[in-house]
Amino acid sequence: MIKLKNVKTTYEGEKTPVIKDINLEVKRGEFLTVIGPNGAGKTTLLETINGLLESRGEVIVFGKDIRKFGTEIRKNIGYVPQDFSCDSLTPFLVKDVVMMGRFGKIGVLRSPSKKDREIIRKTLSFLGISELEKKPIGKLSGGQLQKVMIARALAKEPEILLLDEPFSNLDLNSRSDISGKISFLNKKEMTVIMVVHDISSIPERCKRIVLINNGKIIKDDGREKVLGG
Repeated sequence: MIKLKNVKTTYEGEKTPVIKDINLEVKRGEFLTVIGPNGAGKTTLLETINGLLESRGEVIVFGKDIRKFGTEIRKNIGYVPQDFSCDSLTPFLVKDVVMMGRFGKIGVLRSPSKKDREIIRKTLSFLGISELEKKPIGKLSGGQLQKVMIARALAKEPEILLLDEPFSNLDLNSRSDISGKISFLNKKEMTVIMVVHDISSIPERCKRIVLINNGKIIKDDGREKVLGG
């Protein structure tokens, strides 16, 4: 599903690569969690897989080079970034923001179909936020906004789900609920790669963990061997 070989990624204007010598393979339907200290390169790894950054080496997703076929490949990747904020005056409603996740499949300047609207409805219901459908996005709490961004990624009906700190703004109950829903999607063969800083939030279904430090993969093994418990 995903193959990285001798990958090095450097941000524009920088000389030192953030991640280097990365070799990683992820199979279809696998659940992988990436851990490591701040600045280790976890977010950069996700952005590299998603084709959002220039990199050296091979980055192959769905058997294709992400640098040549990035736009096509991203139609089947749901990505939830770590840092997102919304001005309180932003006029978009929640349903509009979630619909943005469909744009890659709807096509440029085409109106959403009945099917697209039904997918949005089901996605909001799945995440338990149907009541937010007509609320302005700028009026949401941090936890509500987090769930909406996850909904936007899922509305794409992706084969791969990339999650960067998906639990950071959620209370304990919401964290447990979203964790269970991510595990459910993985059971349905969705490939999941998730970055977390709190190892206690790693879903039980995740059996493989990658530890990154100083831009390199230090460990890539089973949950017990990496976490030591």
